[in-house]
Amino acid sequence: MDSEGIDWFTFDVNMSVLEGSIGIMPRRLMVLDRDLFMAEAIMRDGEIDLGRD
Repeated sequence: MDSEGIDWFTFDVNMSVLEGSIGIMPRRLMVLDRDLFMAEAIMRDGEIDLGRD
């Protein structure tokens, strides 16, 4: 995202305190609405699951 000039922020990074560090709680990557299309395209290109059915 950085190389494409997309600002981002992760939510839920401290959830490991509640889950015991086993990684079952997904982290959320937040971007501005205007960057959503490009961010999703980058993630699909990188074969990163968007967490949608």
